[in-house]
Amino acid sequence: MLEHFFRSKFLISRLRGNPGAELLDAFCGHLIDCGYSRSHGRRHLRAVAHLLYWQDQDGHALTVIDPDCTGLFIQHLDKCCCDGFVGMPRPRLLRGIRAFRSYLLGQPLSTAAHRHPRIEVVSPLWAPFCCWMREQRGTSERTLNDYYNYLQPLLRDICDDLAKLDVAYLRQFMLQLGRNGGNARAKSTTSALRMLVRFLIAQGRCTAGLDEAIPSVAYWRLSSLPQYLQPEEVERVISSPDMQTSVGKRDRAILLLLARLGLRAGEVVSLCLTDIDWHGATIRVCGKNKRQTLLPLTQEVGDAIVDYLQHGRPPTASQHVFIRALAPFRPYRDARGVSDVAKLALRHAQVNAPARGAAHVLRHSMATSMLRQSVSLNDISAVLRHTCLSSTEIYAKVDIPALQELAQAWPEAQSC
Repeated sequence: MLEHFFRSKFLISRLRGNPGAELLDAFCGHLIDCGYSRSHGRRHLRAVAHLLYWQDQDGHALTVIDPDCTGLFIQHLDKCCCDGFVGMPRPRLLRGIRAFRSYLLGQPLSTAAHRHPRIEVVSPLWAPFCCWMREQRGTSERTLNDYYNYLQPLLRDICDDLAKLDVAYLRQFMLQLGRNGGNARAKSTTSALRMLVRFLIAQGRCTAGLDEAIPSVAYWRLSSLPQYLQPEEVERVISSPDMQTSVGKRDRAILLLLARLGLRAGEVVSLCLTDIDWHGATIRVCGKNKRQTLLPLTQEVGDAIVDYLQHGRPPTASQHVFIRALAPFRPYRDARGVSDVAKLALRHAQVNAPARGAAHVLRHSMATSMLRQSVSLNDISAVLRHTCLSSTEIYAKVDIPALQELAQAWPEAQSC
């Protein structure tokens, strides 16, 4: 197995002469199955060989890689003088240790399992609340993790004593949050808190109407303009990836889905092979709250996806369309991966746009372009899959020529 990653017979024999050679060989086979390149595989194997050597010297069990063991190993690195293991950069070494620990715990490196961090349950209310949100609202795991971060102080305080949860307590909690946190976090916490109280009302564990006691955070709708690109800038962004590489083929297909179909970054991440109907030229999109919509698959977008599937997608058993370019070959963990693709394309195209929400800028640009072609707000709302027309009204503000025709002359002030 080691011969796949190492060419030096001396180094191979040295690694096999170290403690835990059987474990190292098994891990090597797993890295091959996951599609690791020779350079990445070598780094991981040398890191694990170093760890096993240190464990044997220090009297630790070779098959136990827990946080305490990892902490002691990191302390050892500050004064390490192990023969043959000095000089590897610490970040690379620790990445190899994490991969080995996942392997020992039976967490396959090539799948999307365990993509959300496990959270410490601080209240018996949390598990039934999550089940209710998934079943009734179609809430994603990432949103639930965000809700947990917002509500953790409240959950820890009330535990299962719902008698504390009254009007005075809720208002005091929000006022304290407003003093200690920013406006954006206070607004997000308000949304999470309302959903928790509505869950308790639905379960008959809170007084009906208690959610109305939660104060709203000041927010003015339509107060800002959506960020968007000019049509020629969008074309530059789409053509920026290098189509001679597998990464470029993947990135161009992602950018076309964002710019031509107006998909959200999370919708691109969740897109599966079974969602594409090649004969019917349609694509099934799973949007917010798990709502599914059929969109037309244009020739340009379809050709880009086919090119990626045939010549750029790494071999994997995953049903997701878009896969990471580096081993372990697995889908993106969340929308941030797709946003990074859009951010990099904007930089390569030398387009001046905000780095935050780069994928959404392309969605806004598509809606703005439709508006300038005299497409109605109702049609734009249907394409963007907004549940409420008020969400689409913000695009009416970017049609400056039409607004100028409607604007009334401002009366001059009378002189005193």
